[in-house]
Amino acid sequence: QVQLVESGGGLVQPGGSLRLSCAASAFAFSNYAMSWHRQAPGKERELVAVLTSGGYRNYADSVKGRFTISRDNAKNTLYLQMNSLKLEDTAVYYCKIANLATGSAYWGQGTQITVSS
Repeated sequence: QVQLVESGGGLVQPGGSLRLSCAASAFAFSNYAMSWHRQAPGKERELVAVLTSGGYRNYADSVKGRFTISRDNAKNTLYLQMNSLKLEDTAVYYCKIANLATGSAYWGQGTQITVSS
């Protein structure tokens, strides 16, 4: 079982920045994808950004050029740097790790981001 703990959420004004962190407990699988997802009220959860163990990155069109996903392998931590935040970025943000070899996946508990003036 992999434990994921997100932090860094909060209230920010439009145009502001935040950095989310997702600390993962130790895991043994070598072929994986770590990702950020978000769910706004009344909407389905959506993929925001993904980073694989092979270094592949991809972003939702709505955040390209504003968000950056990265990881610190030594700390087992995934990050999401969010710049130029918009009202529509308001959501609960979740991190996820998926074992690409087995299909198993683990989610964090989520952290609230509210963009408001």
